[in-house]
Amino acid sequence: MATNRIAFEELPSAVLAEVEALTGPLLKAEPAEEGFNSEIAARVFTETGSVYVKGLRAGHPRAWTQRREAEVNPFLQGVAPDLRWRIEGEEWDLLGFEALEGHHADYSPGSPDLSKVANLLVRLGEVACPDIELRHAEQRLERYAAKPGDLAHFAGDSLLHTDLNNANVLVEETAFLVDWAWATRGAKWLDPGYWVIWLMAAGGHTAESAEHWAGEVPSWRSAPSEGVDAFAMANANLWEEIGGGDPDPWTARMVTASARWAAHRTKA
Repeated sequence: MATNRIAFEELPSAVLAEVEALTGPLLKAEPAEEGFNSEIAARVFTETGSVYVKGLRAGHPRAWTQRREAEVNPFLQGVAPDLRWRIEGEEWDLLGFEALEGHHADYSPGSPDLSKVANLLVRLGEVACPDIELRHAEQRLERYAAKPGDLAHFAGDSLLHTDLNNANVLVEETAFLVDWAWATRGAKWLDPGYWVIWLMAAGGHTAESAEHWAGEVPSWRSAPSEGVDAFAMANANLWEEIGGGDPDPWTARMVTASARWAAHRTKA
């Protein structure tokens, strides 16, 4: 569920002063078009450059996601924008990230971004999962698996992003993953699997063509067929629950794409 967004300038003056102590004088702030899980999401310009700031009130139910992003970021060099600083106070928890100049990935068939995203997932697969508190993939999918035995396919010791929404992928010369709030520990092939659903939801991709792109990632090529079947079904169940009886158009795309993929895997 989206969080109500407030303008960066509406932060308490004492919090703004803490930001300026780290960045220098603030010139302007441009609200982000994406990232509605954060109360604050803006690109902030200073005399020495810019920084992307996202934040939540300290008492927000999802305030833990700020800590998760701060803890995982040092292990993601070359995969995610660098975390420059964190302000953790009694009122607000703010993260200041390197501001990238890239565009959101284009997932449509034939897009030159697709090979860059595949390469990004290859690089992520080479990152050792840090010894920090993370939810496990089998825990997150427990309620949605068709049968308890399916969950063993999702377990593993790899660091996963799990939200391959194209808005979370910024493309420059290479691609980078942002928004690591839902970082997870699990089987290495799961992120390419999540990408399959997002590719299909983008339009124009069949299940076969989406899986072809996932196949550019080595971990996907070694994924157990039964595990992929189980993963597709679990995600179809998850998105059906999220969609409910009357999903908004954005969610409806995900419901349809995940159901199509599960049907494809069942037929296969």
